[in-house]
Amino acid sequence: MSFGHLPINLNDLLAHGTVESDRIEYKAGWNPDAIVRTLCAFANDFENLGGGYIIIGLEAKDGRPILPPVGVSDSQLDKIQRELLQYSNLIQPPYFPSASIEKYQGKNLVVLWAPGGQNRAYKAPKEATSKHKDYRYYIRRYSNTAEAKDGDLPELISLTATIPFDDRMCHKADLKDLKRPLIREYLQEVKSELFKDAAEMPMNDLGRQMNIVDGGDEYLKPRNCGVLFFNEAPDKFLPGTQIDVVIFPEGEAGDEIIEKIFKGPVHQQIRDALRYIKNNVIVEKVSKVPDRAEAERVFNFPYAAIEESIVNAMYHRSYELREPVEVRVNPDGMVILSFPGPDPSIKIETLKQERFLTRRYRNRRIGEFLKELKLTEGRCTGIPKIRKAMKQNGSPEPIFSTDEERTHFLVELPIHPSLKKAPVEAPVRALVEAPVKLNDAEQRILSLCLIEPRSKKEIIQGLGYSSMSGNLKKALQRLDDLQLTELTIPDKPNSKNQKRKLTTKGRQVAANLSEQST
Repeated sequence: MSFGHLPINLNDLLAHGTVESDRIEYKAGWNPDAIVRTLCAFANDFENLGGGYIIIGLEAKDGRPILPPVGVSDSQLDKIQRELLQYSNLIQPPYFPSASIEKYQGKNLVVLWAPGGQNRAYKAPKEATSKHKDYRYYIRRYSNTAEAKDGDLPELISLTATIPFDDRMCHKADLKDLKRPLIREYLQEVKSELFKDAAEMPMNDLGRQMNIVDGGDEYLKPRNCGVLFFNEAPDKFLPGTQIDVVIFPEGEAGDEIIEKIFKGPVHQQIRDALRYIKNNVIVEKVSKVPDRAEAERVFNFPYAAIEESIVNAMYHRSYELREPVEVRVNPDGMVILSFPGPDPSIKIETLKQERFLTRRYRNRRIGEFLKELKLTEGRCTGIPKIRKAMKQNGSPEPIFSTDEERTHFLVELPIHPSLKKAPVEAPVRALVEAPVKLNDAEQRILSLCLIEPRSKKEIIQGLGYSSMSGNLKKALQRLDDLQLTELTIPDKPNSKNQKRKLTTKGRQVAANLSEQST
């Protein structure tokens, strides 16, 4: 066993920014007996939370690290590495965590990453250093490692070979289907030290370091979570991995339907779908209030509620089912539909409560990646956040529902009452009493792009410039900031084929300007 780098940021880990405190255990020094028991508990991953981390070289009080760290001396590192391999072999079936040496405030920390195992239930000696090995099953109970007893033990045994789908091997894919640029993009975004090594590291080593591959060297395959996040077209391997946004401007009985399908890595399609909805669906109403400097602002749908709804749908859906996540937008509300429904441990009536808890998560690795990317917090915070966002916007209560067979999960976001009569793509001037003021260059750019999308060169020439001036650059940036224009290839801003086009809001403003000039 050798030391590598963590695929997440150490500062976030210590601050519990992306990993909950009960998934982290601190040890001032190398204590094999306690550490082996905790490794066993994390491997069993009783609640499908994704295992956990043991940080050696840090004391803790009330679950928080005491700084500065005591650290691990250089002379101990070889011993820890050697004995970690020896004692990990005692876990049955054998289980080996990923080990990393991290420098923090000038001290060595040994971080053991123990993801949920593939061969649970695991058991370990009560005392690994004892000659007599008394094997027990261990699980995590909040921030403690406990022996699995009574009802927990049969339940743990029943989980044998039941690995969450996102953590299973994807037999349809090969190692070459994991794309290094996407992996490095992710590592850079989460500020992992592994980003530096990922450029040259052999892909099989990089995959093992990130725990996104499985199998021996002779049959090394990506796990489903690796395909979902680090391949440009995961739907090729897992059909239905997409978000469908369907807009019915006149209602579902009307003749007009606007449909947009988002594919690609899970986190990218979430972001692309949210960007599209923000630019094409969300409408803001600004009303002047007498004797008040600030105007009242409400939205047809609060963005925070939509974001939580879509992220939760992609987090908790089943990727074994060939059904996309569907977002349906009507004049009176928005519906987010995913398959299947919530875990059977959640009673239907509890969906009406402010907060509820689930015993087990469907996708433990997807949750980890989304948390690292700051797209979700996990821990059943999604529904409370949706309720809070709707309430703050003055919107009606959201509705959460499923059926007795748990075939689906439905989130309904009613439109704000003051915008209920407005069509989905209502003119901005009819809703905003304080219209956006644009300078001459900005107005001319809108008029130019109203005809068709334009490249930067075409905009420069169309406005009579010989090159990109400072004022023109500011005008382009302001139109982007106002969500009046957007890039035709948003994921590749420097593409030679890049152009600017008007958003729905931009087309409406451009049309208004055209009417005013006639």
